[in-house]
Amino acid sequence: MKHVFRLKVGPVAFRIGSDWEAPLAQLRRLYAGYPTPEGICDFTVRVEADKPWRRRLRPSVAIRGDYVLPDAAPLPLAQGLLAAEMGMNLQMALGQRRYLLLHAGAVERDGQALLLTGESGAGKSTLSALLGERGWRFLGDEFALLGLGDGELRPFPRAVSLKNAAADLFADLPEERFGPVLSGTPKGTIRHLRPNDAAIAGMHDRVPPALILFPRFGPERPAAVRPVGAAELFMRLTQASTNYVALARTGFDALTRLCRSVPAAAIDYGSTEEALALVDRLWAAR
Repeated sequence: MKHVFRLKVGPVAFRIGSDWEAPLAQLRRLYAGYPTPEGICDFTVRVEADKPWRRRLRPSVAIRGDYVLPDAAPLPLAQGLLAAEMGMNLQMALGQRRYLLLHAGAVERDGQALLLTGESGAGKSTLSALLGERGWRFLGDEFALLGLGDGELRPFPRAVSLKNAAADLFADLPEERFGPVLSGTPKGTIRHLRPNDAAIAGMHDRVPPALILFPRFGPERPAAVRPVGAAELFMRLTQASTNYVALARTGFDALTRLCRSVPAAAIDYGSTEEALALVDRLWAAR
């Protein structure tokens, strides 16, 4: 690749190559302060022209790397940063075998971790990021990495993908922590937020999980809490994992230990403040 950026997030190292400098310049700015990996990286991402003539003529960005989705549609060059982020997600989802991956946000307080998982659009990324700015240590919003042997979470504090109006909730943060506004993406308007210094400094400190919540947002939804039993929790987390099947028995054992040892609840909320209050109450009662 003509341009290359190497990045380490928690225990995972990425080598990101591009046909253009602009997406990597945005990536370097977004991940300022993150370590540069030594030696061979775990995964390679390539952000390259869909066709050779697409480098200059109506540039079109294909997401490729160690693992690919053959039918994935290319993105315009203006969304090259998003393509790189999606490429890192793809490598993790299809290639990670050292940890059980859960599609979840995670934060830490008092040496223990809270997991937030649920359907797309439930608000777990926004809620994780907000907690990370309000006294919790942000561990990640896309993937939670659960150790197969020790059952502890490895922080994976990637940049947070804030969708549409969610970015307005962080308007008081310094501009330097934000990526560019990406309009017209498949998920609407997106802006990435770099985690704070505490999240980056602590990205190698593993944490035991202590509570699992399934948030569900609805503007007219009354605040509510419902306990989630171990059997339902197991079923829902198998659906939230991208590599549970590939890990076979080791994945089953790791997930079984988690479901038997960590309490869980589903929460409904209609506003950010309601969600934060519910989290604080349930955390105190765990």
